[in-house]
Amino acid sequence: MLTRIDHIGIACRDLDATVEFYKATYGFTDAHFEVNEEQGVRECMLKINDTGDGAASYLQLIEPIREDSAVAKWMEKNGEGVHHIAFGTDGTVADEAAGIAGKGVRVLYDAPRGGSMGSLINFLHPKDCHGVLTELVQKRPDAE
Repeated sequence: MLTRIDHIGIACRDLDATVEFYKATYGFTDAHFEVNEEQGVRECMLKINDTGDGAASYLQLIEPIREDSAVAKWMEKNGEGVHHIAFGTDGTVADEAAGIAGKGVRVLYDAPRGGSMGSLINFLHPKDCHGVLTELVQKRPDAE
């Protein structure tokens, strides 16, 4: 079952400046920085709050590191801004994706892939989700 908004992904051109904006303006804390080579992005997860299921809600700031990355291509058309919304699950991403696919929504990957902070993820096609790129997230079992 989907249990929370895990994060909102925001595409940006300058990760460091964008992180500083959100920290200075809203008081969010930088929880985690990493480079995801597979997705071609550098990212920061800014913690907003804790949730009742032991997880947290974040803003994921993502800066493309390659022109051929999906985020870079998206930014060519759309500029900076909200890129996707991610829902957390208390089950597995594989089970959630299969259940949603059974309702006619296209799932982008055949199997879950690695995401931020060791999570497992998959995406749903935006054309099947009213124009919203939607991510499913299963937090790493030992994640804090």
